[in-house]
Amino acid sequence: MKLSDIKTLFINLDQKIQLIIIGFIVGVVSGAASLLLNFSLEFLSELIEENIKTNFIFVFPIMGLILSVFFLKTIFKDNRGHGVPEVIYSVRAEGGKLRLRSSISHLLASLFTISFGGSAGPEAPVVISGASIGSNISNFFQANERLRISTAASGAAGAIAAIFNAPIAGIIFSLEVILGEWSILSMLPVAISSITATVISRLFNGNQIPFKHRGIIVNINDIFASAFFSVFIVFFALIFVKSLKIYPNLLSKYIKKAYLKAIIGGSIVSLIVFYLPQVKGEGYNLIREIISKNYHNSFYLILLILLLKILATSVTLGSGGAGGVFAPSLVIGSLTGLLFYSLLTYIFPQTSFYGASLFALVGMSGMLSATLHSPLTGIFLIVEITGGYDVIIPLIIVSFLSSVFIKYFEKDSLYLIELSRKGYTFLPRSDERILYNIRVNEIIEKDLVYVKRNDNLDSIALKISNSRRNIYPVVENNKYYGLLNLNDIKALLLNSDIRKTIFVEEVMRTDYPVVSLDDNLLDVLNIFDNTGYWSLPVVENGKFMGLVSKATILDLYRKELKAQTDIF
Repeated sequence: MKLSDIKTLFINLDQKIQLIIIGFIVGVVSGAASLLLNFSLEFLSELIEENIKTNFIFVFPIMGLILSVFFLKTIFKDNRGHGVPEVIYSVRAEGGKLRLRSSISHLLASLFTISFGGSAGPEAPVVISGASIGSNISNFFQANERLRISTAASGAAGAIAAIFNAPIAGIIFSLEVILGEWSILSMLPVAISSITATVISRLFNGNQIPFKHRGIIVNINDIFASAFFSVFIVFFALIFVKSLKIYPNLLSKYIKKAYLKAIIGGSIVSLIVFYLPQVKGEGYNLIREIISKNYHNSFYLILLILLLKILATSVTLGSGGAGGVFAPSLVIGSLTGLLFYSLLTYIFPQTSFYGASLFALVGMSGMLSATLHSPLTGIFLIVEITGGYDVIIPLIIVSFLSSVFIKYFEKDSLYLIELSRKGYTFLPRSDERILYNIRVNEIIEKDLVYVKRNDNLDSIALKISNSRRNIYPVVENNKYYGLLNLNDIKALLLNSDIRKTIFVEEVMRTDYPVVSLDDNLLDVLNIFDNTGYWSLPVVENGKFMGLVSKATILDLYRKELKAQTDIF
């Protein structure tokens, strides 16, 4: 069977079957990408540890960031951004469109960033890789925008599921963080992809729990302490979020060259890692030590490691490194839990609490919930990767409280900060999303009656009386001068003597805002709402192109809404 025949067969299938097929393919690819990156990270990290003298470790974070910038900026010319925010932007603003090269560039760049000592997680590169492949598979099969959005999101689900052996967390992460909506159309491919990717991962890694711990018995003191712990979590989550915002902006303000940023950032990370090696890489070994009760340090040293992990992550990602904030959030959360437990036992030495491992587990969930504004993802991920059903009550308390409290200080999640600044946080099938991608040139009206400035009202009376419009553009030699509104001149037109002495130039309006052909309808509709007008002139470089009306936008919106909600 030819490839074209397969494509034709797919196009004629029922939409549900299409989603299942694409979800399965994306799950296989996401699982494979996750395995490839994990095995590569393991191999390269061990190779560096075993064969390089300790004194030379200092230069490796610098080399890792330089190589990351080289692959992203020079080889693949992937300058649009990196990680989960790019996937969210593509899903919410561009109909799930992602370039195929993103599936490779971020995997390679993150391999060097993380294995060479940079502080970042492997999940974001696999998320964008899976989403990119899902998007391009949809394009290959000529799927519509709704399917492409769902399959791009299914790539993200498969990535998280495969990395953490956590299929439920993969599904919830995709729906809660990437899509921001829960619909049947989205759930079907997301669930298929997540399950498939998990199975692929288990075929090679087994059904392992990444962070095993001993059984925990939660008492009433632990539950009460969890409520206060959520405030503690929010404090350090804010430091983490602010650090990730401030450092890149500060660096970009004074340094424009990407490679110089990488050298400076790499030097800072190298200095931190040289003295505190616990900070390097994704940090999963440190988590295992903490929850297994094999990690013992003073309160001040734990605090120092916590703050330097935040700094190292901000510098790594802000200097051009590729990677995610998922893994660092887990490490920072576990350290915060350890710190809180140390403080708790110091203040209440006679009170019985289970131990540091409980608060480390809960801290991981709370930090994810606070930084990503995604409590369900935080809860189910920690339950799946630790087998921690015995701590479900503290998990729920801390996750939901921390995600609520942080919104008083930080409105947007870590992934949406930059997108929010650009106005791209709307959800699929929302009013904003429907209007954002439609441009003025798609609905411009050109069947108009034109008038000139030196026309008197008598000379145009017959012309406008036969028109169905109330607005008449004043145009000469294609140059726009203003609009003549019929409501302004009705009384004058009834007087045959006066209308001969009044010229268009005297009664035309010049206060109408103008729009351009490339403006999106969301912005145009905001202008209509702010001014109260029902028509606006479309002008390019002083040349009149036509009119856009509010009635036409609302009619188009109604049709688009119906098309996008006719699911199954």
